[in-house]
Amino acid sequence: MKKLTGILALATVFVLTAFTVNLEDGYEIGDYADDFKLKNVDGKMVSMADYDNAKGFIITFTCNTCPYSVAYEDRLIALDKKYKKKGYPVIAINPNNPAVKSGDSFEAMKVRAEEKGFTFPYLFDDGQKVYPKFGASRTPHMYVLQKTPKGMQVKYIGAVDNNYGNADAVSKRYVEDAVDALLNGNEVPIKTTKAIGCSIKV
Repeated sequence: MKKLTGILALATVFVLTAFTVNLEDGYEIGDYADDFKLKNVDGKMVSMADYDNAKGFIITFTCNTCPYSVAYEDRLIALDKKYKKKGYPVIAINPNNPAVKSGDSFEAMKVRAEEKGFTFPYLFDDGQKVYPKFGASRTPHMYVLQKTPKGMQVKYIGAVDNNYGNADAVSKRYVEDAVDALLNGNEVPIKTTKAIGCSIKV
């Protein structure tokens, strides 16, 4: 009986450890992000390599159903309109498993993108293979990448800003500050913040 208890305890520790490691895996500031090729709501496959003139990217892991993600949709559109012409377009990726959250199916994504008039690609992470590489855990979860001779380097990870509930009350614009710093050849002032949002549905 003691032996069985010990085995169960070890198994529990192993499972918890594995779960913790998976949550903590992902890019850190200074890492180089692998490219991806995911289906956009228009049916076309999209990768970062498609953007010949990009100086970097604003990558967001977001979805249809999370109220935090919905609250940020207009701000994501604004970010894309402001920075796409400067070389930092937005790419949105839905990491949720539609078998768990039916409202985040590819068909639902197409409807949402048209309803909101998304000006950026809205990609489906089919098989949930991309978000773990980034280490995304929330929707929305933001990543600012900068193009370098070695590849797309991670420069910022975290939240869009410091007030998801009220865009007019925002006092810290983390993503904007990061991209502005990079465009001016400066260090990103705040490199990481806590992503506020819903957990990714697996």
